[in-house]
Amino acid sequence: MQRTVRAPGDANRRERGMLSIDEAGMRMDFLLLGLVIATLLVSLVAGFLWAFSSVVMPGIARLSDREFVRAFQEMDGIIQRGNPLFFLIWVGSAVVLLVVAVAGVVLLQGVPRTLLLCAAGVYLLAVQLPTATINIPLNNALQSCDANDQAANAVGDARAAFEARWNHWNRRRTLAAGLAAILLLLTLYSVS
Repeated sequence: MQRTVRAPGDANRRERGMLSIDEAGMRMDFLLLGLVIATLLVSLVAGFLWAFSSVVMPGIARLSDREFVRAFQEMDGIIQRGNPLFFLIWVGSAVVLLVVAVAGVVLLQGVPRTLLLCAAGVYLLAVQLPTATINIPLNNALQSCDANDQAANAVGDARAAFEARWNHWNRRRTLAAGLAAILLLLTLYSVS
């Protein structure tokens, strides 16, 4: 028995818009591969954010103001000054998830489509957007502080303006990335 699947936009290729199981299967294989890659990348980002929330920031919180600022500047500098693997994982997670979500709108229906779109929405709006609009600007402001040359109170002020707000938003990003990863795992389970 040959099963057929409707695919918008392919109506002229087959009778009444039907695809053969081979064509539909190939599209689903690419969607599944994309889902696996998106799940892996989003999970890596979630783990990175969790490590900062649970280990890195509590660890450097014990340092003096100067040591805190210098330690964060060094870590952030490694990320921002051309770490290609980090860039590939961070940006790749958003790009792959966006592509998979668009493909999922075409190829999925019902619960799998809803799960995938929720995962993409949570990840893009609650992880990537705050990163670009809140955490990176805070990082850049702290990078502009010269911990070695400024007076102790200026370094303390820079830390105070940075630490609590950055940690608050990082915890939110961590939870959102974890939720997005869970939603992607549920999507994978529902389509396999």
